[in-house]
Formats: sequence, structure tokens, C-alpha cells
Amino acid sequence: MNVDTTLSTAVHGVPAAAAERSAAGVDGLVALFRRVLETPEVAVDSDFFQLGGDSLIATRVLSAIARDHGVELSFDDFLLAPTPRALAEKIAAGR
Repeated sequence: MNVDTTLSTAVHGVPAAAAERSAAGVDGLVALFRRVLETPEVAVDSDFFQLGGDSLIATRVLSAIARDHGVELSFDDFLLAPTPRALAEKIAAGR
């Protein structure tokens, strides 16, 4: 029996490789939020603005996303997706 190891198993319709990149992206965004907000109290569903973030700090997040992920998100994108999980989804959609 031959097994094709070049294809990854899909989870919830998302290829495993994409799911792994997304998870790594979420963890990276959690770390980014913690750094710019100077608080360890950030989880994947933490709202940037409820944690004390403002538009000036948001521009730092957007710049880091562009630099690290090669995706340019607008401030409106950030307002609509102010959590690490939601931003990771926006980044994945922008690739």
C-alpha cells in the first residue's frame, strides 16, 4: 500500500499546513499584542481596544503584520478584526 505523504490531512475543510500556519500566526499576533500593549493579559480572542490599545499603537501592529506576513491590512480591517484570531484570518485571506 502506498501512502502519499505530500498531501496533508484537512481539518474542518482547511488543509493541515494552512491550519498550522494559521495557528503559528495567531500565536505570533498574541505575542505582538503583548509586546505593543505591554501586558501579558492577551489571549487569542482578546480585543485590542478593550486592552487599552489605540489608533497609534494599532499602526505599529499593522506595520508589523505587513513586515512579518507581507499583507497590507487597513485600519478598517483592524477595527473589524481587533483580536489575534480575527487578524490571523484576515492575514490568511490576504495571501
